[in-house]
Amino acid sequence: MALPQRDSKQHNGHSIAIFGEVLADIFPDGSVLGGAPFNVARHLQAFGLHPVMITRIGQDDLGRQLMDEMQRQDMNTTGVQIDPLHPTGQVKVHMSDHGHQFEILPSQAYDYINAGITHMVTMATKPALVYFGTLAQRNMESRLAVDNFLNYGTSPRFLDINLREPWFDKHTVRRSLLRADIVKLNAEELATLGTMLRLPGRNAIEHASALLKRFNLDMLLVTEGDQGAWAIDREHQVQRIEGTTPPQRFVDTVGAGDGFASVCIMGILNEWPTATMIARANQFAAALCGIRGAAPDSSDFYLPFLREWQQ
Repeated sequence: MALPQRDSKQHNGHSIAIFGEVLADIFPDGSVLGGAPFNVARHLQAFGLHPVMITRIGQDDLGRQLMDEMQRQDMNTTGVQIDPLHPTGQVKVHMSDHGHQFEILPSQAYDYINAGITHMVTMATKPALVYFGTLAQRNMESRLAVDNFLNYGTSPRFLDINLREPWFDKHTVRRSLLRADIVKLNAEELATLGTMLRLPGRNAIEHASALLKRFNLDMLLVTEGDQGAWAIDREHQVQRIEGTTPPQRFVDTVGAGDGFASVCIMGILNEWPTATMIARANQFAAALCGIRGAAPDSSDFYLPFLREWQQ
């Protein structure tokens, strides 16, 4: 299966523009910085790439915590906007035996990302790839900003669906798919799109094939939790990998999909074979289930993967 190619160079030295929300995941026993775009950005930073996070935070303790964390990890902060009126995003995480559920609070700073500033940062970044999702499009101001963000050049556009009730609708999903080249989603989200968009077909593969054709996508990446993952390209070729052995100490699944997305982005830019890419992405996502929250405290967590993947 051929990956979508824009040029043949290695991209480790190139920037990746990441648009969207920063959220503090509020657990019963504490809070952890999260949000899919921020999770992806800090994974990419730890893997040696150069993400530029375009978001908006409040003038509050959580906002200061975010800036401190980004500086600690030597991340680029030029795309972080400060909002004097709205708070840094929060989401309450409710844990259960079946995984986790989110309660995402309304009217947060990331709902008011400024379009003009976004345009300037994106133009200055000259990204090799751009990443965006659906949650940060729930408010008009940030929708205008994401339009400016996606108008840059011919960089591949990576859409991370991340459907979160009640913050998505058919219009937002359709306009996002129309702007995307590569789409990552989980099996439940694919089933939701099948119903929402009335995709023809009797199973997930047929729905994915219809989605590729209707929106002229290069690739669809589908995660299935402990059952593995699969990818389908514009020739409708499917590659599937089985689930990875779970960590000895399972903690939670928060951020596993974001870890999967980050490794896929690295694989796309470095032209890994698709089967290799999704196997490595699934391996990393499974390892994240052994820690609390979406990202490890230490960069040492990434070293075994880097050593193995650079062989």
